[in-house]
Amino acid sequence: MAFYSPDPAMGQILADLVRALELDGRSGLASQLSITWLRYDQPLIGRAAELAPQQFWALPVQGASWAGDRLRYPASVVKLVYLIAAEAWRQADLLADTPELRLALGDMIRDSSNDATALVLDLLTGTTSGPSLPPRRMAQWVEQRQLVNCWLAELDWPELQGCNACQKTWGDGPYGRERDFYGSELENRNRLSTDAVARLLQAVMASALLSPPACARMRALLARSLDPALRAADPENQVDGFVGAGLPPGSSLWSKAGWMSLARHDAAYVELENCPPMLLVVFSEGRDCAADERLLPEIAAQLVRASRR
Repeated sequence: MAFYSPDPAMGQILADLVRALELDGRSGLASQLSITWLRYDQPLIGRAAELAPQQFWALPVQGASWAGDRLRYPASVVKLVYLIAAEAWRQADLLADTPELRLALGDMIRDSSNDATALVLDLLTGTTSGPSLPPRRMAQWVEQRQLVNCWLAELDWPELQGCNACQKTWGDGPYGRERDFYGSELENRNRLSTDAVARLLQAVMASALLSPPACARMRALLARSLDPALRAADPENQVDGFVGAGLPPGSSLWSKAGWMSLARHDAAYVELENCPPMLLVVFSEGRDCAADERLLPEIAAQLVRASRR
């Protein structure tokens, strides 16, 4: 049972969109793409501003997905998981709220820093990178590194089954014990589904998983400016080439993108003028998708148009 109410009409819109994208010269895209699309619609139109936050999030959520339960390598979208985990640890007094932690969380989300992510994961799990370890010490290290996965399992959400969030993100790749931990066939890579990410992002936006102050801090880090001048000044703005680039002027965006040589992803919550708010998570795999700066903006733009009909 999905955490949203499946809407057949929205499902058909997604299927038609994927088909149209394939016909537009993107052969094989259907198998490389996962989309989860939530829309907070009819009851909100014309009176969204009148609703208190708790009323807004209590309304039924309509949604649809395309391969939304398929596990894929999430690239830097996994940093959203580590952000939420850090706030959960802090709330449970398992992690000191230091200036260094705040700086690392900001750099991890705003700039998608891999170095900051490495520090955050070390703090969450009590592990550090380094040379290969002998078997007994490696087993202890692996047990510690699984702490984020243990926390996800305790949430007992069906969308999180099979997910894996225990690896650092890299520029050149892992070495030493980190490479050993990946497995000989990289079978222990991070993996998430768009359904799982959508539920986590919705929980942040709704202050439904952690305290309102914790979720407010996370939302502040996830907020993205659509201002063209600010985007031009920051080539790695996580808007251009991603969902934000397909949004109309006046939109508000909270997001975390992921991009590497074999993936282009985004997880976004969007508030739009004269249109219901929506949450959109898109994972696209393969070199062609990674290089396609038009794909995610086109998906976002088409779904905004569909929401306005």
